[in-house]
Amino acid sequence: MNREELLKLDNQLCFSIYACSREITNLYRPFLNELGITYPQYLVLMVLWEQQTCTVKEIGDRLYLDSGTLTPMLKRMEDAGLLTRQRSKSDERRVEIRLTEAGRELKEKAVCIPETCIPHFSLSKEQYEQLLLQMNRLIHNLQEAAGSIK
Repeated sequence: MNREELLKLDNQLCFSIYACSREITNLYRPFLNELGITYPQYLVLMVLWEQQTCTVKEIGDRLYLDSGTLTPMLKRMEDAGLLTRQRSKSDERRVEIRLTEAGRELKEKAVCIPETCIPHFSLSKEQYEQLLLQMNRLIHNLQEAAGSIK
């Protein structure tokens, strides 16, 4: 690709990923609205459905979010009765996050979301798995690159 082509929007992987992310979020939105949660809240719930209890830092690391972004969202989720936040008795700096019964119950309602949305990607199972593998590899590579730039 020549230098002139480098700055064309259609040649930007970052834009394609950004646009794809927005389209997927839009696809999920009606299902999440029925559950009364946003897409970022859905991501937090998925982490907690897997781990049961996590610290704010652990959730942030898993979702690539800083505590300044995560803390207000967790507070809203606590106010909605989906989770609890409690300072660790052994280390006051750590805030432990646990699902409430209402948060655990949402898992059963949410299981249909990927089942309903993934077919809209029009990918075979193998293509889906390969794309997921490539995206995870890209995330890893970018994290390593960011670490070497600092």
